[in-house]
Amino acid sequence: MEPVILQIENLKTSFFTSNGEVQAVRGISLEVHKGEILGIVGESGSGKSVTSMSVLRLLADTAKIKEGRILFEDKDLTKFNKKKMQKIRGEEIAMIFQDPMSSLNPLIPVGKQVAEMIQTHHPEVKGDQLKQKVLDLFKMVRIPEPEKRYKSYPHEFSGGMRQRVMIAMAFANHPKLLIADEPTTALDVTIQDQILKQMRNMQQEFGTSIMFITHDLGVVAELCDRVVVMYGGLIMEQAPINEIFDNPKHPYTLGLLASIPRLNQDKSKRLVPIAGSPPDMINPPKGCPFAPRCPYARNICAAECPEFTKISPEHSSRCWLLDPQAPHDHNPFAK
Repeated sequence: MEPVILQIENLKTSFFTSNGEVQAVRGISLEVHKGEILGIVGESGSGKSVTSMSVLRLLADTAKIKEGRILFEDKDLTKFNKKKMQKIRGEEIAMIFQDPMSSLNPLIPVGKQVAEMIQTHHPEVKGDQLKQKVLDLFKMVRIPEPEKRYKSYPHEFSGGMRQRVMIAMAFANHPKLLIADEPTTALDVTIQDQILKQMRNMQQEFGTSIMFITHDLGVVAELCDRVVVMYGGLIMEQAPINEIFDNPKHPYTLGLLASIPRLNQDKSKRLVPIAGSPPDMINPPKGCPFAPRCPYARNICAAECPEFTKISPEHSSRCWLLDPQAPHDHNPFAK
């Protein structure tokens, strides 16, 4: 196992609104190893994006990290001031946002925007050398006619091309960690596949670790080495990619897998959606947050949140159904 580059310990992040405290992340712990791609999957509102924004300290003014540590190469980012974080962002930790159109300045040519990312951290790079670096990045992410595109504006690019610009910008300074927040959500399937392959190629070339946030387990299967499943501001299950598909151990993970269309499935059978809605994070459930939607829930599920159960050295799940002392009635994991 490669050394840990990012370690999150008991992170709790909340938004303070006029309606009350929104407990978006309620005490999660995870690790990203050097050179790996960690997938974080879950429905909207599960706490995935807030986790990533907490790492880069890009939270709104109404948000606050209440508790926990975010260790990047053993340095606690929660203790960094604005100036120190600005040095980290884009240089050591980069981010690709969900919507490239809103992430790029519509009034500035894309080449200049990528050049700014380089010059912010390397002011000694100027003129023709700076432009050549941007053109090299454009070639690397397969943007055609890079010389011409250097002077183009974001509205002159397709969605897939804009996302390639964002990838070029993210890799401009060869970061040690890349956070990708649903970067393929707005793209069609063909372009999505191209972008994922491009990210994998760049990751292998630079040895960058990636924290890939998505709601799509199909994307996770194609790209990631390990998976963290989040729901209700908590981690429900985490495992290597093969184990999460071959041996899922949380009803929420089972629900996500059941909703994925498969090439070999009976076309006459409908996909099985997860009934119900995500919890209200102003008043989160006392017990397991998935209990109100879980077909296997018992009284204890609503009353008390379970601890993690080890399935294998790298596979753990937070579910009362895994308690050997619990009754096995309607238990999908019972032998």
